[in-house]
Amino acid sequence: MSVLPDFLKRPFAKGSASVPRLDIDGRSIPIVIRRLGQARRMTMRLAPDGGEIRISMPQWGRTAEALAFAGSRKDWLAAQLARLAAPEPLAHGATLPFRGQNLQLDHSAGAARRPVVAGGHLCVGGPATELEGRLRRWLQAEAKALFAPDLAFYCARAKVPVPTLALTNARSRWGSCSGKGIIRLNWRLVMAPDAVRRSVVAHEVAHLLHFDHSPRFHACLEALFEGDLAAANRWLKAHGRGLYAILG
Repeated sequence: MSVLPDFLKRPFAKGSASVPRLDIDGRSIPIVIRRLGQARRMTMRLAPDGGEIRISMPQWGRTAEALAFAGSRKDWLAAQLARLAAPEPLAHGATLPFRGQNLQLDHSAGAARRPVVAGGHLCVGGPATELEGRLRRWLQAEAKALFAPDLAFYCARAKVPVPTLALTNARSRWGSCSGKGIIRLNWRLVMAPDAVRRSVVAHEVAHLLHFDHSPRFHACLEALFEGDLAAANRWLKAHGRGLYAILG
């Protein structure tokens, strides 16, 4: 019989089990466990915003083993949390990623308020106090303008109708496909390189045909996406977390 260490013991809410949590440097972080049919071993990662610990394991895996695994890697998790950059306010001279390129922000209160990209610069006017909101709205509009043709392209390749598109501000997922056929895409992907953004769109379109992560789903995604999926996934793993620190 497995015995959990004290720091992983958790109370149970009346009527349903509460989410297990791990205390790291004064933060109580929820542990989300997923059992996957294709998994052969246990893996763990931190959500891009540091908001949860995600453990994937085989279907026969035991919850107690997953929680003990998380507890044994506290030092690694603490180091990952420390790497998360604190959000910095955007101001004149700062850089903002857009489609994989770092744009230098040129802000002047008297300039036109609509952001304009020109020669590696992003020019924008209006009050400094409204700058971050204006930039966020601009990025969201640009994201939707890019997602729409991406979605149409991959739906045509998959021979499926184009579903409803919605933007999401999720702190833990880049995209999702609901059972009703609605595809939601994280607007922060507009800051990533085009191939990375498109790989996520292709991923969600593949879910319109295979609502799982089975071998058939992965084969479908490989056929849909024209680029290097492994490279896109590596970019998101290495840099995706940093996008959550921008305009949080």
